[in-house]
Amino acid sequence: MVVSIHASAIVDPKAQLGTNISIGPFCTVGPDVKLGDGVQLVSHVVVGGRTTIGAKTTIYPFASLGLRPQDLKFKDEPSTLEIGANNQIREQVTMNPGTEGGGMATRVGDNGLFMVGAHVAHDCKVGNNVVLANNATLAGHVSVGDFVIVGGLSAVHQFVRIGPFAIIGGMSGVEKDVIPFGLVKGERAHLAGLNMVGLERRGFGRDEVRALRSAYRMLFAHEGTLAERIEETQAHYKDHAQVTQILDFIRASSDRPVCQPKQDDE
Repeated sequence: MVVSIHASAIVDPKAQLGTNISIGPFCTVGPDVKLGDGVQLVSHVVVGGRTTIGAKTTIYPFASLGLRPQDLKFKDEPSTLEIGANNQIREQVTMNPGTEGGGMATRVGDNGLFMVGAHVAHDCKVGNNVVLANNATLAGHVSVGDFVIVGGLSAVHQFVRIGPFAIIGGMSGVEKDVIPFGLVKGERAHLAGLNMVGLERRGFGRDEVRALRSAYRMLFAHEGTLAERIEETQAHYKDHAQVTQILDFIRASSDRPVCQPKQDDE
């Protein structure tokens, strides 16, 4: 087992360390921490609490992971922070463990990029290949699907769900659920179409994109109620997997309403 620990680092002997780990100057690693193979703590990183970090994740200076959540209801329950593999966690990022009110765990997937000052609060569930740009903030209990991008200086309200492949424009305040493949933006964010750039980057074909655009227009048209438009869209696109994914997302139980277009964006 090859482990490089700088002389100025403080690593509790009870911490569980994988192979090929590098712990740089002035890092602190607590007794209940588990670091997977190939993890790198560049310098001045604090990892505490019951935190697990997956293989080949790199953590940059002044990140703080696994310390007490910012929740006044927290009573030192033995909750966890679980971070996946191959993540890039940049300077001053903070991630907090779960609480009793949220299932006792905060979970972050694989292959994510968390840019400077991003925050993942207690009980969040973050998928794979997610990007949080500089100073993007997730409040407690937020759910983020795979391949989501959250723009810089954006804030997501507690209990909001963000569906897979969605994109949040920079400096947005997201108070409502965001459909899969959706694009939202604004001080009080509204749905502004589909994430066309993301669909292209992820290899969705022309027929899939065409169907999604047509279904979007049908789903958020002026006529009828949302429930009626959901049924109409389902009838037209019952065999289309991505459209069904959007409809299932809207139908699912949630603490927040679904983000919809402004009048002039429909």
